[in-house]
Amino acid sequence: MIGISVTSLETTVSHAIVVQPGRASFRQRESAWKGNDGMSLEKVVFGFFVLLAATLNFGFVIGDISNPEQHNIYELFTALAVSLIATVLKFGDRTQIGAVHLATSLVADLQLIAAGVAWVWATEISSGGLTGYNTSSVVSLAGGALLANLVSVILLVTETVSFRRV
Repeated sequence: MIGISVTSLETTVSHAIVVQPGRASFRQRESAWKGNDGMSLEKVVFGFFVLLAATLNFGFVIGDISNPEQHNIYELFTALAVSLIATVLKFGDRTQIGAVHLATSLVADLQLIAAGVAWVWATEISSGGLTGYNTSSVVSLAGGALLANLVSVILLVTETVSFRRV
């Protein structure tokens, strides 16, 4: 009879898998996805949408404020959709900085919704169409959303820099 217990065999096998040089074990890859190594898929997705909302918003705002040809309606509505997704992702954080993240995102959403309503009003309801005056109102509202998105990005970067590994 061989005197090996099942638990010692499992420990030996798991150590043999972990110490293979040049390759991450399943447990190491799994801990990286769960956040034990400081990076998680949730944090990557959150950062991605916060930055994407800010860059799309910036892309819409850049250009002559009164020239409607330099501001694409699809970019405005894409910025709004991404900003709404970023807002939904911010609901899970129960910390003080999470509350500020949520507040900045709600401000950006409100500003972008108002910009979208102003654009639709100018193009569909108003008899004058999309004039320089109407375009400057839309771009100004989107500029306010851009400021809120920049505050959110600054908070994200500050939170990342101040993160300490245990």
